[in-house]
Amino acid sequence: MAQLFLPLQLRNLKIKNRIFMPPMCQYSATGGIATPWHLAHYGARAADGVGLIIMEATGVSPEGRISPNDVGLWNEEQAQALKPIVEFIKSQGTIAAIQLAHAGRKASVQVPWKGQGVLTVGEGGWQTVAPSAIAFDTKDPKPLALDASGMKKVEKDFLAASARALNAGFDSIEIHMAHGYLLHEFLSPLSNLRKDEYGGSLENRMRFPLQIAEALRKFWPQEKPVLVRISATDWATDEKGVGWDLEQSIVFCRELKKIGIDFIDVSTGGLVPYAKIPAGPNFQVPFAEEIKKQAQIPVGAVGGITDPHQTEKILVEQKADVVLIGRELLRNPYWPLQAAKALAHEVQWPLQYLRAKN
Repeated sequence: MAQLFLPLQLRNLKIKNRIFMPPMCQYSATGGIATPWHLAHYGARAADGVGLIIMEATGVSPEGRISPNDVGLWNEEQAQALKPIVEFIKSQGTIAAIQLAHAGRKASVQVPWKGQGVLTVGEGGWQTVAPSAIAFDTKDPKPLALDASGMKKVEKDFLAASARALNAGFDSIEIHMAHGYLLHEFLSPLSNLRKDEYGGSLENRMRFPLQIAEALRKFWPQEKPVLVRISATDWATDEKGVGWDLEQSIVFCRELKKIGIDFIDVSTGGLVPYAKIPAGPNFQVPFAEEIKKQAQIPVGAVGGITDPHQTEKILVEQKADVVLIGRELLRNPYWPLQAAKALAHEVQWPLQYLRAKN
């Protein structure tokens, strides 16, 4: 049997295969409300055999969105709009997860196809927040450094969004701690220059992300898994020193495991614009492999993974427990069916497509 199509158990959740779809922003919501585009987009990937879909970065507050067109979960109307999408995903035997996110200093930007520049308030943008008043790019306006009340609000927003996700029917949540967004900004010494108990040492920089993770793990039903996405390295050093790296990530993942986090979605980069990232096939897999080995927690590998035989090798060699197929699933929603054929593994096709199977 192909390893790619072995089921995976996370808590009481049985996932039919090792193909996960990572969060990929669609920038197609209106007022944080998902649209028919989202139903068509996620529905197609579920119908064609993805084991678990992690819906795109979903803002826990208006100021936590990346762009004005992000999906949100700060009100009930947004939650209600997600329900039919969740229902369809699950009707296809796919697990429905959602990534809860706060964009921090990288918020308030235009959608990519319109330039992705920072939006002013007059253009529909907003004041951003961060651990420290350091802009992502030197040309960007500075964010406000979060004070105690601001951090408390962020925690409450994550909890409220997780409650709405549960009511919308999601099987799992993923906490976004990667790609230079707010919780990653707390972790990295390049973006966190705080002098209080949330800055300085590794223990202090981990404190707020762990606080959020612990609060959500305590709230989320014990039979359902909580995932965390991290950037295992910033790929960067500057005058402030070395950024977040694999060694710190391993320590952090051990702490996440202690509080009951079930799975680490291992990505890299995104914190600073000058990072030198050697992108290519499997370029992030070694990070997943080391975290799996040293933190003893299930991990997913992502980045430059496109070929079924490539995915099988990653799993057979135990470099990861799961592969996350991102851009390739945007190019080809039928990838799971084609992967099964390439690996000579029999899977259930949608009944409506059976006439095209052979």
